[in-house]
Amino acid sequence: DTVNDILGNGPQQIFVERAGKLQLTDITFKDERHLLRIIDKIVSAVGRRVDESNPYVDARLADGSRFNAMVPPIAVDGSLVSIRKFKKDKLGIDDLVKFGAFTEEMAAYLQAAVATRLNVIVSGGTGSGKTTTLNALSSFIDNAERILTIEDTAELQLQQVHVGRMESRPPNVEGKGEVSPRDCLKNALRMRPDRIIVGETRGEEVIDMLQAMNTGHDGSMTTIHANSARDGVSRLENMIAMAGIEMPIKAVRSQIASAVNLIVQASRLQDGSRRMTSITEITGMEGDVISMQEIFRYQRVGLTPDNKIIGHFTATGVRSHFSERFRMWGYDLPPSIYEPTTM
Repeated sequence: DTVNDILGNGPQQIFVERAGKLQLTDITFKDERHLLRIIDKIVSAVGRRVDESNPYVDARLADGSRFNAMVPPIAVDGSLVSIRKFKKDKLGIDDLVKFGAFTEEMAAYLQAAVATRLNVIVSGGTGSGKTTTLNALSSFIDNAERILTIEDTAELQLQQVHVGRMESRPPNVEGKGEVSPRDCLKNALRMRPDRIIVGETRGEEVIDMLQAMNTGHDGSMTTIHANSARDGVSRLENMIAMAGIEMPIKAVRSQIASAVNLIVQASRLQDGSRRMTSITEITGMEGDVISMQEIFRYQRVGLTPDNKIIGHFTATGVRSHFSERFRMWGYDLPPSIYEPTTM
């Protein structure tokens, strides 16, 4: 139960991740054929296949864990296997506050943001806890709302009553039958959603996601890979360009500025701990630039002798741009939550 990830580099080297740290195990396979047989057994059980003509595979196991494998000739020293294990107990906001991922003030602010239907993007690197954060944030959504989720591999566990889950799929052996996240998104818009949650935006579906956020599906959420809020906006711009849409940069930015209200940055620090390092609001456009203001941040102070990070969460002293909206929806946050704190 303590293992989060299982990572195999060929038949002789199997690593596991515990508490954010990688450890080499004494488990080995007999040889490459033994490992390939196991991989084949796992993926064929979920209707996927992996061989020389299709050397990589992404699959979801019965317990919800995410399985990824890459086989020779692409994997040089033997098959590469990565399993992201699925936690049986869902981590709620209270658990994350208890573990020090963020503070109660930040939780109160996020509750107001989600309940008043701001569009939220959770950004961060691989393994920084984006999906966990998205799951926790979704607990603030009202039970009366209809939510549709779109993912590559279904990982989100929403606690609401009214949830429709969709999963994209790769092409089959003949190269037909592919259903992209963009196809799912277009279809979702015809299914009367109150909110749309896209597990991860990484390609041309970004334009449909922004359109949905801009056209009355307030309170939608997604995750992206980025190092900071400003980087996250640049990634959105790049993804729109990659989708082959010819739009002037100012039009792209105004689309982003009116669609996205909040960027929550999740980071995995060097000691293996995961923190919500920044909560940033997008307040509009100033000329050609998207204007942003940071509301909360994680302030790093130093390191202990055993390489644990010393730091604390603090408000930046900037009052939320959406304070009036919160008040009108019945979330009157005390001014004290925006006051900076010292360690």
